[in-house]
Amino acid sequence: MKKFLLYLAAVFYIGAGILHFRATASYLKIMPPYVPWPLAMVYLSGAAEIAGGVGLLIPRARRTAAWGLVALLIAVFPANLHMAIHHIQIGASHLPEWIAWARLPLQGVLIWWVLWCTQPEPWNYYRDRR
Repeated sequence: MKKFLLYLAAVFYIGAGILHFRATASYLKIMPPYVPWPLAMVYLSGAAEIAGGVGLLIPRARRTAAWGLVALLIAVFPANLHMAIHHIQIGASHLPEWIAWARLPLQGVLIWWVLWCTQPEPWNYYRDRR
């Protein structure tokens, strides 16, 4: 189950990263006004998500990738908060306000998920470190 969730996380982050390049306008809409170079930040965070997702697939890079994704999830939290506070809608359909607020604690779940999936099993610790 852990391997499956690891691969699912990798696909999730690679897909989310690709969306930064395909739906750039949506990400720009939720960018707080105090963030410099918003377009560059959208592309940089998308590239970081793709790199993190790919890193999850490489055993030697897995833990580093996980911590990189944790840092990214913390870094993008202000954009999610900005979206919730200012009731910013993205996409074609109007979503209820509670969905934007539900995304905030979801960041913690995503952090836990990526760290849990990449935590070596005690009996495999030394094998996984090679």
